Amino acid sequence: MPSIDDVSIGGDAIRLGQFMKFSGLLDSGGDVKEAIIDGEVLVNGEVDRRRGRQLALGDVVTFAGQAARVCR
Repeated sequence: MPSIDDVSIGGDAIRLGQFMKFSGLLDSGGDVKEAIIDGEVLVNGEVDRRRGRQLALGDVVTFAGQAARVCR
């Protein structure tokens, strides 16, 4: 299991695609879209193919051996 980095979003919710760029898991929106559609992104341990999924505080996003937790 990868170590989990806490990423402060400054609010209560953020969309999955936005969070992946904000946290540095991926750099471009196109790469984020492809990774999500291809099923390479886990949210709380489960594949999620919805780029617009609302993440809440405490959710953990995992991609390519890196993990980031949504924090305030």
